[in-house]
Amino acid sequence: MNFNYFTAVASAFLLSIVPGASAALYNQVIHTSHGPVQGYPAFNSTPAGDLSHWKDITVWKGIPFAATTSGENRFRAPQPASPWTKTLNAKSFGHVCPSATSGNNAYTIDEDCLNLNIWSAANSTNAKLRVVMWSYPAGSTGADALFDGAGMADQGVVYVNYNYRTGSFGWLASPELSKEFAQESGSKASGNWGLLDQIAALKWIHTNIAAFGGDPDHITVMGQSAGSAASQHLLHSPLTKGLIKGAIIQSGVRYPQDPLCSSLAENYLTLDAAEKQGTKYMASLNVSTLAQMRKLPMKDLETSLATFGSNSAWSFTATLDHYAIPDTYYNTLVKGLAHDVPVLTGNTKDESGATYGLNISMATYLRNLNSTYSGHWVQKFLDLYPAHDSKTASGAYNSQFTDRSNVGTWLWARLWATARTSPVYNYFWDHAPPSQNQGAAHESEINYVLNNLYATDKAWTQKDYAIARKMNGYWVNFIKTGDPNGEGLVQWHPANATQSAHHVGNGWGSIPVASEAKVSLFKSWFATLKKY
Repeated sequence: MNFNYFTAVASAFLLSIVPGASAALYNQVIHTSHGPVQGYPAFNSTPAGDLSHWKDITVWKGIPFAATTSGENRFRAPQPASPWTKTLNAKSFGHVCPSATSGNNAYTIDEDCLNLNIWSAANSTNAKLRVVMWSYPAGSTGADALFDGAGMADQGVVYVNYNYRTGSFGWLASPELSKEFAQESGSKASGNWGLLDQIAALKWIHTNIAAFGGDPDHITVMGQSAGSAASQHLLHSPLTKGLIKGAIIQSGVRYPQDPLCSSLAENYLTLDAAEKQGTKYMASLNVSTLAQMRKLPMKDLETSLATFGSNSAWSFTATLDHYAIPDTYYNTLVKGLAHDVPVLTGNTKDESGATYGLNISMATYLRNLNSTYSGHWVQKFLDLYPAHDSKTASGAYNSQFTDRSNVGTWLWARLWATARTSPVYNYFWDHAPPSQNQGAAHESEINYVLNNLYATDKAWTQKDYAIARKMNGYWVNFIKTGDPNGEGLVQWHPANATQSAHHVGNGWGSIPVASEAKVSLFKSWFATLKKY
């Protein structure tokens, strides 16, 4: 089955809606390309956080956007979902994919997991509200409360999240798979099943979202960590041409000469390396053919799952296939292969090497400098990140990793500008949520961005709610217009035009990405390294 089946489906049916409907959408049946669905009120009582339109928000959960990925569909591009005629009761989340590590006790894990969830406050199927598609970080699911979309819907955005394959289910490549995929697509490649899921979800949204009050011609892709890699790939991929109007990439993009590109969320393998790993992985399971792999119990493939950033022996990640992923990150930027749409991206203070509350010795700090930079670069970094005891060593260690992320993101924006004209907006998040001891850590900004503090159990304060309103305001403005600026918000300048990031969290406004000397040092060091 050709992967572009969504285009054929879209042209084969007339989307049925109730003309002129003017009430919350949970009061009517919505017709999709595969069958009718019934949504439900997102809230039964007033949520915390001053949501103004909570009574209007409808949620639809567990809508299939593709068929099961088990059996003959395992390690294959997503196939069409079977149509239904009886109204689908979309009140409960669907099954989650087998690589999930969150919500395992609350939700059914199954290979029939390609489903999505929609939140909309539209009072008419003709509302044409802006749309955002959220991609979750590794090990998560669309059912995770952290990714609840009602806070976005309250601000006039149709919010969609979805499940996609990861681990070996999502990223396994092999010579036999590449041969099979060439017969189906014309491209000798394999290993990007999870990315093809993401593209399939985007195409389903484009085809169907008008019936939920959304504008199919104004979709922003958005995600964090592994979900940021998804957003970046959707931004780059030739398979998504004409489908997106913007991209939000949270933790985040890196300069393509930063070695962390090879180990953090955005890492990828060459097709040759991915095929060799796949062959070894199959041997470790005592199988040698694709037919045998498709007959293995799901649990056998769960035992050696590797997700982004894991220490597993296996590195199941995206494949540079020159099909879904057109080229290296560096070439994609300088050749202008990415879609020319606005981008919002940034980092948190305590991530990507920086650890809140770190306590290391001088000896450990020096060992890290030598292993990270080596040669004459060690002294150059020590000069700008000096230390003389455990306290200063811990601070210097964290500072150079925080600066590395901020400088690298800004340099990415500058490189983007060599072949693209749309703006890039960079942020730096430094607020530590309550009820945790990791500081402004990885994922700590998500509740605030989505304005869904009501959904997770933390000791939120009035300060947290105020920060969430501002953060969500910037993000909603960007989704609606491609520009985060708006009434009541401190001006955010594009990174293309200034050597700064936008401070969000414990302060608001433009701040330098680092000192001139530190920016110069990272630029010089990056210039000596491999281009990813």
